[in-house]
Amino acid sequence: MNTVEETIEVAVPVRTAYNQWTQFEGFPRFSRVVKRIGQLTPSVTAWVVGVGPLRKEFEAEIVEQIPDSHVAWRSLDHSPWHEGEVEFRALAQDRTAITVRMRIRRRGAAGVLTAVPGAAGRVVRQELACFKEFIEGLGEAGGGWRGTIRKGHVRPGEPERSKSQVPTWPVG
Repeated sequence: MNTVEETIEVAVPVRTAYNQWTQFEGFPRFSRVVKRIGQLTPSVTAWVVGVGPLRKEFEAEIVEQIPDSHVAWRSLDHSPWHEGEVEFRALAQDRTAITVRMRIRRRGAAGVLTAVPGAAGRVVRQELACFKEFIEGLGEAGGGWRGTIRKGHVRPGEPERSKSQVPTWPVG
C-alpha cells in the first residue's frame, strides 16, 4: 500500500478553495492528469485520468463531505483501489491550507506509477500546484456545492452562487 500526503497553501479564503474544489467537472481546467469527471449522483463521480498514453477510468464514492472542512472518498473499482481525503484549513481570512491524503493499493498495469518511489506524491504535489495557480488566478470560485454527505446520506445545501450570479438591485 502506498500512502501519500501533500499540503499546499493558497491565497484565497477557505470557502473559495472548498467551493472550487467541489466543482469536480471543472478539474480538467487546471489538472494535467484529470481528463474528465462526471458527477453521476451527488456522492458518485466517474473519473478519467491519464499520464502520457496511459488512461484509467474509475468511479469514486464520496463517503463524507463537510463544507469548508473536507471531502473523503473511496474508489468503487479495484484496479487500483484507493481512498483519500482532501482537507481545507483556514490559516487567515484570505489563506487556506489544502492537504490531500491518499492510500493506493497497487494492482496490475495501472499500479505501475505507484511502484515508482515518490511518483504518486510528485503527481499530487504538481496537481495541487496547478490548483493553486488556477484558484489564485480566479480569485473566486465558479460555484460550489454546500451540501453534506455522511455515511452515504446526502443532505443538499444551498447552491453556491458566484458574485456574478448574485442579483444586484438599483439603489434608489
